[in-house]
Amino acid sequence: MCGISGVLRLGGSAGIDLDRSVEMMAQQLCHRGPDRLSTWVSADGQIAFGHTRLAVVDLSPAGDQPMTSSDGRWTITYNGEIYNSGSLLADLDRPRSQFRGHSDTEVLLECVAAWGVRKTLERTVGMFAFAIWDNERSQLWLARDRFGEKPLYYARHGQVLIFGSELGALRVVPGFSPTVDRVALGEYFRWTNIPAPRTIFEEVSKLEPGHLVHVTDSGILPEPEPYWSLVDEAQLAEGPSTGSDWLSEFDSAFQQAVAGRMVADVPLGAFLSGGVDSSAIVAMMQRMSTDSVRTFTVSFPGTAFDEGGYASAVAQHLGTDHTELKVSPDDAMAVIPLLPAMYGEPFADSSQVPTYLVSRMASEHVTVALSGDGGDELFGGYERYRRLHQLGRVRDALPRFVRRGLAKGMQAVSVSGWDRIAQGVAGPILPRALRRRTGHRVHKLARIIQAESSDDLYSVMMSPGDGSDRLVIGGQDTPSVGAGGAGVLAVGGFTPAEAGMLADSQTYLPDDLLTKVDRASMAVSLEVRTPFLDPDLYRFAWSLPAAYRIRDGQGKWIVRQFLRTVLPDYLIDRPKVGFGIPIGEWLRGPLKPWADDLLDPGIIAGQGYLDSDLVSRFWRSHGDCTDDFTYQLWAILMFQAWLSEADL
Repeated sequence: MCGISGVLRLGGSAGIDLDRSVEMMAQQLCHRGPDRLSTWVSADGQIAFGHTRLAVVDLSPAGDQPMTSSDGRWTITYNGEIYNSGSLLADLDRPRSQFRGHSDTEVLLECVAAWGVRKTLERTVGMFAFAIWDNERSQLWLARDRFGEKPLYYARHGQVLIFGSELGALRVVPGFSPTVDRVALGEYFRWTNIPAPRTIFEEVSKLEPGHLVHVTDSGILPEPEPYWSLVDEAQLAEGPSTGSDWLSEFDSAFQQAVAGRMVADVPLGAFLSGGVDSSAIVAMMQRMSTDSVRTFTVSFPGTAFDEGGYASAVAQHLGTDHTELKVSPDDAMAVIPLLPAMYGEPFADSSQVPTYLVSRMASEHVTVALSGDGGDELFGGYERYRRLHQLGRVRDALPRFVRRGLAKGMQAVSVSGWDRIAQGVAGPILPRALRRRTGHRVHKLARIIQAESSDDLYSVMMSPGDGSDRLVIGGQDTPSVGAGGAGVLAVGGFTPAEAGMLADSQTYLPDDLLTKVDRASMAVSLEVRTPFLDPDLYRFAWSLPAAYRIRDGQGKWIVRQFLRTVLPDYLIDRPKVGFGIPIGEWLRGPLKPWADDLLDPGIIAGQGYLDSDLVSRFWRSHGDCTDDFTYQLWAILMFQAWLSEADL
């Protein structure tokens, strides 16, 4: 894995030192690639690339970047891994002896030289973000992988285009002084992340997954264009012929996806939470390994978030070399000051903390780790997919005034009141998992049954609500679905559950989950690979009959059937537990002084971004247990912490 950066002159501008600028940008990305920092400036002085390398495949200098093709036409700076580089090399019909080394970078580069950028993108399987310069035509291409595993930020700054793997690389360019985008800030408080293509700054964009930018005129920055579509692939997916053994087909596609992501010249392991997705990946890895696979988990003893026992049991059954880190509240809270710089812009998924901790631990033993991200979106793992259908039917069956009356009655009891009621209900009637944050769930359900459209229904399910959309002063109404997922819920031919999976795949997956994993792992120079996010496996998932994904109210049926060959049922069919930490409790306890400082009404009013009265109401109500505003407050605190370090 690596960090990339670059500066392109637009309109023949000469007012910037390309070499110095790209060197400064690259230095901001050394955590992504600690093995080597290199820069390149084109012969005509029009463009400069920077690259920081984490050597994973071909550790020799032959794999260093920026790299120029053998014909001299193309130069690339690239972040990622190409998993089908072997088959691409075979298609090139060139002997390996003609290559300087065996890196996937060189294969990608020579494919571009032979076939062009678009055709290469269509044939490439991997996670990546890259910039490639056509020295012959003086044209620049920027591209990002299909699912959005690797990031790419870019901005026009006067008469130059600047781009890089992280926002921090752009901010060090001399004279670049971006302004906070209040519309993006509103989206942040709705989703707890900022959906692409927006960023926290008006001047900066994130390239969306499956998109490219082709700069053909030095004075014009064109709009991004897609080269691959999740929705199109889902609509066109065709499965095995009637009578095929779906389980066998899954096994084959899954094995191919995992095998491709196990290729490395450095130590390799896997995250293991004990959940279905990570357990399935580790089971497949262990099947293909002669040695015990290294597995890693973090646990929070004594909390509702502790899955350490399940992870250990899975590791024992599979025979892995397992390492568990037992995390104390002090350990977790020590990470919080690192988060603003780590993510570069406001980001408020609190599982960023354990993700960083497990990444840091794994990086002490391996350089590459496989992760189970994407399994829920492909195979229907989230409870909300079933609820989208059920609640949609309720919404359609009941008149609006009835739904409003029900909601008013549900909201008449406070969040804390519902919590007290839940604690008094016997365990068999209300499982432990549902007794946690019961009041929050009931109030959210009240908002859900009032939703007037599928987009509104999805929005309520995915956002904290409870007034967070009114926090930004001078903000605007934000879309009910993030930009990448807009309109997906209305696409014909999909059930409500399938539409939810597609919307998640285009928004929540890249903007939240993959962002969280990339920044947390790259902060400690660990490469994380996600086998579920394989184009062939994705196509297979969308070819399945619905019952092979969701059956008897349970998601990921086919993945569970695969696991039943190696694990007992009690480790497969247990309730899903989020990968989180007890932030809400800590804000009332050990984190209160830190939060008090950041939420000072005078400071917030002086900054002019947020409604200080509303912030104070959230903080006061949460502190005295009148309401639970954990999600809203964590988002506010992450913004305030970022703002305090942003030097705007």
